[in-house]
Amino acid sequence: MVVEMPRWTNAKMEIATEEPLNPIKHDTKKGKLRYVANIFPHKGYIWNYGALPQTWEDPNHTDNLTGCCGDNDPIDVCEIGSKVRSFGEIVQVKVLGVLGLIDEGETDWKIIAISADDPEAQKIHDIDDVKKHKPGYLEATIDWFQLYKVPDGKPENHFAFNGEFKNKDFAVEIVKSTHEHWKALLHKKVDGGAIKCTNILVSGSPFCCSEEDARSIVQSAPAFMNGDPVSPEVDSWYFFPK
Repeated sequence: MVVEMPRWTNAKMEIATEEPLNPIKHDTKKGKLRYVANIFPHKGYIWNYGALPQTWEDPNHTDNLTGCCGDNDPIDVCEIGSKVRSFGEIVQVKVLGVLGLIDEGETDWKIIAISADDPEAQKIHDIDDVKKHKPGYLEATIDWFQLYKVPDGKPENHFAFNGEFKNKDFAVEIVKSTHEHWKALLHKKVDGGAIKCTNILVSGSPFCCSEEDARSIVQSAPAFMNGDPVSPEVDSWYFFPK
């Protein structure tokens, strides 16, 4: 996985699919940087949150399991290991299961995974092992995804399968399916809209470029600089009845 948001952080960082080479950027809305709210008793993201590269949830494809189209992003990953990871870190993970979130009418699968080098990875192999060795974590995950948009004035989210976590085998099939959609995207067999598919590794892709071209894209990016201080509102806690 690619880590976009380390555990306990609030900044909403995302792979910018509409920019060449898809850098990770702080997401904005109406000109303001976005931060996820703290829903009691949680602080920021409660897992290392990110995405599986080489996957795509096709917005023009209706998922026959959820009845909804994809959200136009790589598939999301909630990494439940003991270590707080770093922004942009690449982490090899074991897939354990999946939650089917329906986010504003779109299919938004959440892969549950654990870092392959985590001390508990040797005893956690499937979703039932998570229930056994990390009691309460999956329930907290449902609670988090159900409420995280409510502080912004949006309704609670809903889930496919009544919020049931599906097992590893089911999750792996979802990953394979989204990988096939990604391959179709990179070979221009489907319309990707504004997505930038520039790459240096996918053989036969019409979007393939040279390493020199890719280096030029990276070097043309704006220089890193410190931004404005984070508003104290980001640390606010929100309380909702159960």
